[in-house]
Amino acid sequence: MTDRPRIVLGLGVFLVLAAYPVWSALASSAPPERPELERATDSIGCVEDTLWMKAHHADLLNEWRTSVVREGTRTYVSTSGRTWDMSLTGTCMSCHKSREAFCERCHTYADVTPTCWNCHVPPEGGLR
Repeated sequence: MTDRPRIVLGLGVFLVLAAYPVWSALASSAPPERPELERATDSIGCVEDTLWMKAHHADLLNEWRTSVVREGTRTYVSTSGRTWDMSLTGTCMSCHKSREAFCERCHTYADVTPTCWNCHVPPEGGLR
């Protein structure tokens, strides 16, 4: 008696099980839509342009933290030549009033946990 049918059946079951994650991913629904973020309430513009800020805001905030805490520098000069106070709550949150509607929607979507609020106290009114 030959074991060929058992081997073929075993390989078939193995291939089906091994390919299941791929089939599952293809059959699942579309990825969640990007969150709709609250727009800035001030018309003076952002520290840098929107596309740059989307990609590099964490780097900018880390740079600001280092400059303020370790070097004592409190002024940032943007690529447009404007000067800004290096302050999360004073500069950023003066236009983006709601931490929940602006920061947390995007961070939840991206599945990241920023540490900003470990030190910063959200300003009164609007930030939750």
